Amino acid sequence: MSKMVAIRVPRNMRAKRELLKHAPKLVENGKKMLILHGTKTSTVLNDVLADLFHLKRDHAVKYTKKNDNIRPFESGGETSLEFFSLKSDCSLLVYGSHSKKRPNNLVLGRTYDHHIYDLVEVGVENYKSIESYAYDKKLAPKLGTRPFFAFIGEHFESVDELKHLKEMLLDHFKGEVVENLNLAGVDRIFVCTAISPTTVYMMHCALRLKRSGTSIPRMELVEVGPSMDLVVRRHQRPSESLQKEAMKAPGHAKKVKNVTNNPIDGKEGRIYIPDQEVSKLTLTSDIKGLKRERREAKKNKENSKKQKVNPE
Repeated sequence: MSKMVAIRVPRNMRAKRELLKHAPKLVENGKKMLILHGTKTSTVLNDVLADLFHLKRDHAVKYTKKNDNIRPFESGGETSLEFFSLKSDCSLLVYGSHSKKRPNNLVLGRTYDHHIYDLVEVGVENYKSIESYAYDKKLAPKLGTRPFFAFIGEHFESVDELKHLKEMLLDHFKGEVVENLNLAGVDRIFVCTAISPTTVYMMHCALRLKRSGTSIPRMELVEVGPSMDLVVRRHQRPSESLQKEAMKAPGHAKKVKNVTNNPIDGKEGRIYIPDQEVSKLTLTSDIKGLKRERREAKKNKENSKKQKVNPE
């Protein structure tokens, strides 16, 4: 048996504004990472993708099937990426491929409304996997914890390619946005060092908290992997119109200037009136006040004449 559902339709703009005022605010869901393989991948690249999935396994989807029709930087080659993004509901992309021209190639991307927003292509060099590090397993970062980030080097502020790569790394590994953070729950850090204008050394470390004699503990870094050199090859920025559209924050009404709501007097507004300089105002002869003054002056003049003609 079907159930009837009543839908409230606003009759006028005032009713529509009231409905929008009490409507629940839109909340953006957490970003997930989609990991894909190209037509050909090397052993190094397979280990890189496996370690990235291990770091983001609570917010990641990995497809192991090879894809031969994905070319992110070519027109029409991004269609499969957008399809997989929509299918898996992921807004962050990692695509790995290997060729003679671009060995150990890694493409990091972001989508807006499941369409390609921007891309950064890097080459992986000097890679060390998680398994190659020997450390106390008690220090291993826990699942779902938020990491610290440290970006070392002036090239992150002066070189556009590294500024773009910094934004991409932060968006891919920062995790969910939270209002409050417990320092004891932060157990790892990504350290990114700009070696040159095109190369970044990235390593993943665990944080060990030790006593310092103050309320703030002393932190020690223990490398737990992975670590690698990221060499920037290509990058693609979004258009200005797309960037403006993506930066809009949901659930915030447009603020009206100089208007306040008072619980007693209701809506109040402020207006700006410039200073009036009376000395510079042009007065015409059609002003009622001047006409009245003329009439009174004329009467006084006539009365004075009569007094001279008929003296007492």
